[in-house]
Amino acid sequence: MLKIYNSLTRVEEPFVPLDPARVRMYVCGITVYDFCHLGHARMMIVFDIVQRWLRASGYPLTYARNITDIDDKIIRRASETGESVAALTERFIRYMNEDFAALGVQKPDYEPRATDHVAEMLEMIGRLEERGIAYRAESGDVNFSVRKFPGYGKLSGKSLEDLRAGERVEIDATKRDPLDFVLWKRAKEGEPFWQSPWGKGRPGWHIECSAMSTKLLGAHFDIHGGGQDLQFPHHENEIAQSEGVLDRNDTQAFVKYWMHNGFVQLRDEKMSKSTGNFAIIRELLKRHDPEVVRFFVVRAHYRSPLNYAEQHLEDARHALARLYTALKGAAPDAGSPDWDEIHGRRFRETMDDDFNTPEAVAVLFDLANEVNRAHSKALARQLRALGSLLGLLGRDSETFLRAGTEGEISEAQIGALIAERNEARRAQNFRRADEIRDELLRKGVGLEDGPQDTTWRRN
Repeated sequence: MLKIYNSLTRVEEPFVPLDPARVRMYVCGITVYDFCHLGHARMMIVFDIVQRWLRASGYPLTYARNITDIDDKIIRRASETGESVAALTERFIRYMNEDFAALGVQKPDYEPRATDHVAEMLEMIGRLEERGIAYRAESGDVNFSVRKFPGYGKLSGKSLEDLRAGERVEIDATKRDPLDFVLWKRAKEGEPFWQSPWGKGRPGWHIECSAMSTKLLGAHFDIHGGGQDLQFPHHENEIAQSEGVLDRNDTQAFVKYWMHNGFVQLRDEKMSKSTGNFAIIRELLKRHDPEVVRFFVVRAHYRSPLNYAEQHLEDARHALARLYTALKGAAPDAGSPDWDEIHGRRFRETMDDDFNTPEAVAVLFDLANEVNRAHSKALARQLRALGSLLGLLGRDSETFLRAGTEGEISEAQIGALIAERNEARRAQNFRRADEIRDELLRKGVGLEDGPQDTTWRRN
């Protein structure tokens, strides 16, 4: 049985869906005002693997992942670049889609944009106000009254006495309590706005996900995911808003299982745009194969910190090449895994243990060793099939092993040098042939002389 570590209860629990006929998962997506970085990539890859495994395990999944296309950072960036908010967000949504497609991240069933669901946000804020949990401040903003929601702090484990204003929240003297957070922001001069019962304004960041998730998946659903940095205050506030609008006799939790992936660290600090400490995905992909970047993420458990360094990505490239080397000559299309085969059973056990991808990768390496030893086409198919559940090993082996990145010697250059070497060998100029072999080796290209021709791969 699948077990998931639940951030709400802080223990690993058996996964029992609210409705076995319709498993529902929501993940907080990207705020689109800049290029995505490796921290975003990790979150996307983690939950891509979660949804792949749920589907492979036979669960009828509905997966929603939002796009935040209106907030303070977006408005500031649009002002800096001299373009409209819509033009800015469309541009960065396009870049986001390109980056995540390259990394093998599959599209969710639903990808709602905040600006398309303002009506649902207004309805939710109105209901919170009717229940006395929300109020209009002198500033014109509408705020959530944290102390009027008894369960506040249950996800983060923080008591009200421990909490301080200021984390993702501007301190505002018009709030009744510094802990209160904004639901509806009064529009400033020149900002985008929507009409509301409280005047011209726009939604606060937290209300967006509450409105979109419950609109698409219902008032209660199975899994809510996101990065560890969202646990407080964003997800804590989501719980307060979403449970605050429920009927008094509805005591069921907003979400049954909360999942949070660990940080990516660069120079021993959390990767973050706000601190300037981040690695842009599209810059990484100029130096590294996208599948190598994905493999680098997959080799770590999703809840553990992931330390980024160029050497770690190089290590990932060599390790992934070992798996692809075992697949030389095997067809790219492997079909479904054989769950009765011993490696298939082990793979399932590890993935059912809170999506333990490091152990699942270890199973792939054990299986690759068996493929190399037995030269078994059936085991090679199994290796591909299991790898595909992690979004790996879907390419032709030679294509991967020959794949280069910006700055490396090109395939055309390699082909020309091999042709020159073959001509030197026919002329019995073995000194020149050896010089070419050594030159290619220094550039990371290894040659294999067969009875018919010479093949190559990047080392």
